[in-house]
Amino acid sequence: MTESVPAGSNILVEFTGASQWYNASLSIAAGWLKSEGKVSYNTFAQPPEEIRRKLNRLELNVSEFENEGRLQIVDWYTATLGQKSKERHKIDSLKVADLSIRFSSEVMHEPLQLDWMRIADNISILTRFNDEKICTEFILTRILPGHRLRKSTGIAGYAKGISAGWVYEQLEGAVDGIVDFKLEEADGEMVNFMRIRTMREIGFQSRWHRLKLGENFELTIEE
Repeated sequence: MTESVPAGSNILVEFTGASQWYNASLSIAAGWLKSEGKVSYNTFAQPPEEIRRKLNRLELNVSEFENEGRLQIVDWYTATLGQKSKERHKIDSLKVADLSIRFSSEVMHEPLQLDWMRIADNISILTRFNDEKICTEFILTRILPGHRLRKSTGIAGYAKGISAGWVYEQLEGAVDGIVDFKLEEADGEMVNFMRIRTMREIGFQSRWHRLKLGENFELTIEE
């Protein structure tokens, strides 16, 4: 990209299951925290303690960031197991009817949060507990507008191939940018790739980029 993503933008990440999107999402979070930003990491696919361990591995003092209020790890994962979370920031019900009430009464009325980045590692997990149409409407009418109203940057991962084509069309038409992650064979080996498919308000290159996984599992683009 040739410019910064404007505050309040929504980025949709479509990823294949074997790709490195989860590590990439943590690398993005770590980079934003190191640049004095604030992160709300919504974990659907991984236990909160795993998120902390992996962020610590990326040379972050997670406890310090959480105590300062610069990092929130929001636990959606425990609810997918049918259990109650002990985390400070948590979602206890994955039913869209309950989530909509919470978003309408709380999230939609929060003040501007220009320096916040809100990452969801795999929001498509909601479709395991709700009808696809209801899930899509919730994302379109609550989550995406919530980011715009608060002027915080939203990055939501959505797994490829698990929802009907119209779901992806609806989401792609509502966001400000789309990024793809995949794993495929190249030159006789398995290689991770990412590309910016489109950005509405900033310049970008749409070619695929090889990704390099560091010893601490930080993901970077190969030059």
